[in-house]
Amino acid sequence: MPSFHVLIAGGGIGGLCLAQGLRRAGISCTVYESAPGIGRAGYRLHMNGAGGRALQQCLPDNLFELYMQTSRETPRREVMVVLDYQARELGARPHIGPPNDPSRPHTAVNRRTLRQIMGLGLEDIVRYDSTVTGFETDGEKVRVLLDDGTSETGDVLVGADGINSVVRRQLLPDVAVVDTGIRGLYSTAPLTDDLAARLPEALFDGFAVAAGPNGAMFAYGVYRPRRPVAEAVAELAPGAAVDPVDPYIMVNLGLPPGSPFAAEAPDLWHSSAETLHALMRTAVRGWDPALADLVEHVDASTIFPVSTRHLQPAEPWPAGRVTLLGDAIHAMPPSFGSGANTALRDAAALARALERAAHGDTPVAEAVAEYETEMRAEVFPILRASADPRGLDADFLPDDLPVSHT
Repeated sequence: MPSFHVLIAGGGIGGLCLAQGLRRAGISCTVYESAPGIGRAGYRLHMNGAGGRALQQCLPDNLFELYMQTSRETPRREVMVVLDYQARELGARPHIGPPNDPSRPHTAVNRRTLRQIMGLGLEDIVRYDSTVTGFETDGEKVRVLLDDGTSETGDVLVGADGINSVVRRQLLPDVAVVDTGIRGLYSTAPLTDDLAARLPEALFDGFAVAAGPNGAMFAYGVYRPRRPVAEAVAELAPGAAVDPVDPYIMVNLGLPPGSPFAAEAPDLWHSSAETLHALMRTAVRGWDPALADLVEHVDASTIFPVSTRHLQPAEPWPAGRVTLLGDAIHAMPPSFGSGANTALRDAAALARALERAAHGDTPVAEAVAEYETEMRAEVFPILRASADPRGLDADFLPDDLPVSHT
């Protein structure tokens, strides 16, 4: 294979998966990640057949098996359940994506665990504390500019640097970031046997949401791995730096704009953990006792605020040596649980396209164009549906979205 080097801005879910896929194909790459290491942004991630198969294509066999064993045990139903504030089921909606694996369906993972697994074996190519500030192209090569004043050259630059992507802002400056106005709190509660026995059964299905009369909304997602994380790591990747994780249930409070409860909420970014926990308690006054008790069990140290934003779908653009994947080009609200899955899908597809280019089978711009055309066709409908205000309705499922069955 002729010399071919890929520059990747961003070491999140998509960037690490791409790096694993390129390494598996024998292609040189470097990942530039602005954070000092793998942080704790977010908790439970829904997985589907698209994301799972992308991991299978990109990861070494032992790491894919480690992902599978540390993914969530199979629920009775792999659906999104809509409840009222008294825990009565109002409806359920299947998850979207291609058919899931029948024997061990892809379900959910702990975000940090997945990132740690995907980082194994990449220690020599992931550069933390390294922020991309821009790029330059000359037709034959692309140069990435870094915040320390240095630059490095490669054959392709991939922006995997999230919704605030520096690469996208330079490549596609007209793509708008849309603030939905929805604010919220993410948190987790340790899932003890005693707590689990008191919770409504629907909370153990794929995902659950509930709304109260004051406009407060909660989303729930269980993470109980198929096998204890430390035990799986000891067998499949001995000595690997993957943190043990005990079972938990993610408890997320949503504050839709204009709702009475949102109007009374304090500044989420300048409040103490105790104040935020108190806000969550206030939100569930008068709710089903089990749902209210669940908020009592939230670990206040896990609470952090979030804003729900998304990108507008970009019009087709000329393909070249700079491209984008994941949230950098189609950041979406979590309505359909597809953000991580589409990023992984992009990474696997782009790895295949760049392998053709690296071998000289397809010109670089043509390989990138094929990837981008397919990505727009497959992922932009999911972006549009996720950004639709009806996204959390149990009966909202656009005809152009494939349904995932377990």
